[in-house]
This record gives sequence, structure tokens and C-alpha cells, in this order.
Amino acid sequence: MESWKINLISVWFGCFFTGLAMSQILPFLPLYVEQLGVHNHESLSLWSGLVFSATFMVSALVAPLWGSLADRKGRKLMLLRASLGMGVVIALQGLATNVWQLFALRALMGLTSGYIPNAMALVASQVPREKSGWALGTLSTGQICGVIAGPLLGGLMADHLGLRTVFFSTATMMFVSFFVTLFLIKEHRVVVRKEDQLSGKEVFRSLPYPTLIIALFVTTLMIQLANASISPILTLFIRQLAADTNNIAFVSGMIAAVPGIAALISAPRLGGLGDRIGTGRILIFALGFTVVLFAMMAWVRSPLQLGMLRFMLGFADGALMPAVQTLLLKYSSDRVTGRIFGYNQSFMYLGNVIGPMLGSSVSAVLGFRWVFVFTAVLVLINMLQIRHAFKKIR
Repeated sequence: MESWKINLISVWFGCFFTGLAMSQILPFLPLYVEQLGVHNHESLSLWSGLVFSATFMVSALVAPLWGSLADRKGRKLMLLRASLGMGVVIALQGLATNVWQLFALRALMGLTSGYIPNAMALVASQVPREKSGWALGTLSTGQICGVIAGPLLGGLMADHLGLRTVFFSTATMMFVSFFVTLFLIKEHRVVVRKEDQLSGKEVFRSLPYPTLIIALFVTTLMIQLANASISPILTLFIRQLAADTNNIAFVSGMIAAVPGIAALISAPRLGGLGDRIGTGRILIFALGFTVVLFAMMAWVRSPLQLGMLRFMLGFADGALMPAVQTLLLKYSSDRVTGRIFGYNQSFMYLGNVIGPMLGSSVSAVLGFRWVFVFTAVLVLINMLQIRHAFKKIR
């Protein structure tokens, strides 16, 4: 078997355990913040947003440093750093006694994050370009499988064993990712000396369509912003829709997980379809579909309606990030692919910073439903922007 296929399979399992670990925690962070002593509605919304954003704020700042180091030292080292570091920090989060400790530990976790983006970059740098859409779509199913199982498993543990147990279970999953990476992933890399690396300006000068690449960076930001804006308020919104539900953590986990089921179906298929008819078309269609669904979510009256719309959203989610990664690979040379993916990672983290802050701020001032409206408008603007960028290169 070719080496890139072996790595694809190995990294898939690493992404599965990472996705499983992270999705166990995120849907229930607002409940954990409440357990740590924050009860006022406005304060709970704002603290949930801050706790969500802290990790990604630090990650956005250090991602270019890790990207440069990955080009020189290898992406396997970055995968090991992320999985081991996150395992330790997440375990400490389970021991937090107040919201300030949780906030500080979430910020510290930003220094250790980045497993899945580095895994994407590792596969993208090794796979034949004509199979990049299929390979990245297939790899994304590893994370998606974890994201499906994580909220369900986390919800059961939160309801029956307590919220702190979820953190300790998550830390264990990250240690599993560490050992999968250590023993299964093989990297054949070309060592790049620091003095031989291109500067940021030289990287963009080498690109045939730098404006399109920047537009794709913004699209990455918007994809993450759209999903992250809902995360801090999803559990609280579901509790508002079904105030008489006792097992709110499990119901929230179910609704958080359903997009992953649809994305699992759509990701490899839409990736392969993009290889045949054009990944740009797939990306624009998926963004438009996302706009419609977010607008409809603002009008739901029950958790069932929200769950059905989020299931449909999963079909678009399965196409979005793999499509962007494939287009970045297509419109950049092998010499700068690593740097481009590093910059893209920074925009991804930036979306994860802005999204929760936007969601928590809008919900605190206007209410939960307006978060979906604001998100739909922002994604619509991005869809028009990326469509214009593609027209300019035709």
C-alpha cells in the first residue's frame, strides 16, 4: 500500500479520537460554567462565550508559529504536541473550582491545540492532487464520526456521572490520539532550514491568484464562525424550547451530534463530486444552503424542529471545510502549501474566537433567536464574496 494511504488511515483514527474528545466537552461547557457558580442569564451567556473563545484566541496567535515550526520540524511533532498537551490541560479543567480557573485553562489549551488542521495539512501535502478532494473528504469523516459519538457519550456521562467525568474521559481520548500518532503515522518530510523559508510577502507573490486565496481564508473564518456562534447558546436555547425536559444534557448532545451523521454521508461523496465538476461550485452551493438553514432555525418552536434543521445542515458542513482545503491545495504550489495551510489555520481559529463572542453577545442583548439571524446574514455576505472571487479568475 502506498505510504500516503497508510498515513491517511492512521490519521483518520487520530482525528476520530480527537473529534470524539472535543465534542464530548463543547456542548456542555455552559452547564459546567453554571455549575461553577454563574447563574444570571446575561452573565452565563457572556462567560460561556469567553470560555469558548479563550482557547481559539490563543490558538489564532500561535498558529503561524506552529505552522513555521511544522515546515522545519515536521507535522508529526505538531500532532504529538497537540494530543499530549490537550490531554493534560483538559484533565486539569475537570478539577477547576471556579470560572476564572476554567477560563485560564481554556486559554492555556490554545497553546496545545491544532491536531486536526495539522492532520489535514499532512495528508494534503502527500496525497496526489487529482485525489485531494476525495482524500480530504474521507479524512474529515474521522472527525465527523467522533463528533457524532462525542455528544451522545458526553451527554450520558454528564447526566449520570456528572460533568467533571466528561473532562477526564476526554483527556483519556486525547492520550489515545497521542499513541495512535506516535506509533502509526509515518512522515517522509523534506527538512527546510529557517533561513531558506520564504517570507510572507514572497509566499503570496508565488501564488497565481492571491485574491482568491485570501477569499478562501475568509471563508474558513466564516465557516468556523457560523458553527461556533451557536455553540455557547445551543444547550441554553434547547432548555428554553423544552423547559420541562429533565435530561437536557442528553437532548443537547443528540442535537449537537445530528449534523455529523449527515456530514458523514456527504463529505466523501461531495469531495469526489467536486473533483469531477469543480470544487468551487460545491463550495458556493453549500454556503447558500447554510444561509437558508440558519435563517429557518431562528423560527423553530421545538427541539425536534431544531434537530431536523441541524441534520440538514450537516450535509453542507460535510462539504465546506474539505472544499476550502482542496481549493487551497489546487491554487498553491508544493513549495508553499504548508505555509498556506498554516495561515488558513489562523483564520479558522479566528472564526472560533469571533463566533462564540458574537453568539453570546447577541443572545445576551437580543435573545437566542437573533444569533441564527446574524449568522445567516454573515454567511450570505461570504457566499457573495467567494462567488465574486471565482468570477475574477475565469
